[in-house]
Amino acid sequence: MMQSNYDKQPYVAVPNGAGACVTGWQAVTDRLSKAVAARSMKRTVVTIECYTGVNEAEIAEALKVLSPARVVCSSDAFLAPEVLDAKVATFNGGDDPVFGIMNPLRMEDFIDADQVAKLASEIEQVQDGLVIVIGNGASLIHPGDILVYADLARWEAQLRMRRDEISNLGVSNHDLKWSLQYKRAYFTDWRVCDRLKRELMGRWDFVLDTNLPNEPRMAEGGAVRAGLKAAASRPFRVVPFFDPAPWGGQWIKEACDMDRSAKNYGWGFDCVPEENSLLLKFGETLMELPSIDVVFQEPRALLGDKVHARFGDEFPIRFDFLDTIEGGNLSFQVHPLTEYIQQHFGMHYTQDESYYYLDATEDATMYLGTKAGIDREAMVEDLRAAQRGEKDFDDATYVNCLPAKKHDHFLIPAGTVHCGGDGGMVLEISATPYIFTFKMWDWGRLGLDGLPRPINVERGVKNIAWERDEHYVREHLHNNIQALGSGEGWREERTGLHEREFIETRRHWFTDTVPHDTEGGVNVINLVEGREVIVESPSAAFEPFVVHYAETFIVPAAVGAYTIRPHGESIGKECATLKAYVRT
Repeated sequence: MMQSNYDKQPYVAVPNGAGACVTGWQAVTDRLSKAVAARSMKRTVVTIECYTGVNEAEIAEALKVLSPARVVCSSDAFLAPEVLDAKVATFNGGDDPVFGIMNPLRMEDFIDADQVAKLASEIEQVQDGLVIVIGNGASLIHPGDILVYADLARWEAQLRMRRDEISNLGVSNHDLKWSLQYKRAYFTDWRVCDRLKRELMGRWDFVLDTNLPNEPRMAEGGAVRAGLKAAASRPFRVVPFFDPAPWGGQWIKEACDMDRSAKNYGWGFDCVPEENSLLLKFGETLMELPSIDVVFQEPRALLGDKVHARFGDEFPIRFDFLDTIEGGNLSFQVHPLTEYIQQHFGMHYTQDESYYYLDATEDATMYLGTKAGIDREAMVEDLRAAQRGEKDFDDATYVNCLPAKKHDHFLIPAGTVHCGGDGGMVLEISATPYIFTFKMWDWGRLGLDGLPRPINVERGVKNIAWERDEHYVREHLHNNIQALGSGEGWREERTGLHEREFIETRRHWFTDTVPHDTEGGVNVINLVEGREVIVESPSAAFEPFVVHYAETFIVPAAVGAYTIRPHGESIGKECATLKAYVRT
């Protein structure tokens, strides 16, 4: 493999952003002090609304230099932990280790209205000086004469959960197993905080980046909104992150220039806007924010009217990596049918997906669909027996196993049993509901925590589309490739997805310039062949954008026409991109 040129720190440059962002607590407090002084009022309330997982104690300690007359902690207004536990219990899935129900709760549901009124009254009694209100739901106690939003990427929140550093919203449970914390955050906390964030974004005075402990970055709210608008007007990348897995491989280490001493990298999250972050560059200063902020702030420009009308301010397409080269098989699994995910989890669309092989060893395999004519009941009983530890699941009897080659594309509509075998580097293209996987067999291995991974045979068998056997797979789901058109130095192919999936994928092979157009909907693209390409606007609407091998990038709907051509080391060589968009 050639030396990696994969960019792990992509950013969006904010026009005229120099000086809009400061770094370090001294600079942050100086900027806030100036903002307070500029009001020329006897009393100023600075409200610091925090996303769940933000280190409020660090912020409160740093702001002591402002000598506030009163500090109000929103945690004092929260309902008792046992009351909150009861409130979220309905949505937390009981004893299920993975799944809960998407909830309609709002921050107001976590807070005692009488206590809010009491604290608000106490703030009004302060006639002179600075009042600081800080924490989750702080803006419900006082809207703030100056509103600061302290943000945190979900990936960083997960790392803090793993380190037992944070608790779920309104409770103290940092010693809870991190996967259970994650479940509660996914189904409840993040939804609650996102609903409040949406309401506040338009009036942020300042935004505080709290992803690095004791290294805050703070930018003016107007500058952040300008940065999010800039991202939604040009091609951009989110910040990737990588994670080991029980089945993880070694390919990512080389291709993405990751730590060679790590045991493995099974996952590479290259475009999951709900969990990835976005770097905004103000002059020479980088600020990290959740990439979902772009979706919330600029949904129509980013997604396009038709996609926005269908999905609201959700980003419906997900790209990630699954590396099993010198690793092991993924779990044998199935994703829920649409009616099942609606009825059981409160999601309005399901986890359809596909596996595109960026690379593969000579003996790489893909398990997809069942073998023809199998005894379905026998397969279910064998899965149950394997779950009880009585025997290994006899995959050779029941599951269709195919050789997998570089650039193969396997379509996996919900309900199709599947498993990526070892020896593959998969670009997974899927709908965004990304945790709804029913593992039915995990090859008898343990998770990274040394414990068996959760198996969901009973949920899984209720969702198997049994008609998708080897004959169906051959006809509909494996390399269902159609030539569509060509031009000077390029050709276009349709590679999927299945008619039951809302995502369309197009592959372009090219040695010269390829014309593209968003046609009013967001495009997500990965460079699947070639060292680097350049993305350009025929009308010079955005600065040329260079993309390297295996990098995923987003082209907002607002871009319209754009071109892609080989660049740098790839000039004169054939490149290929895989583009996904929502069928409308």
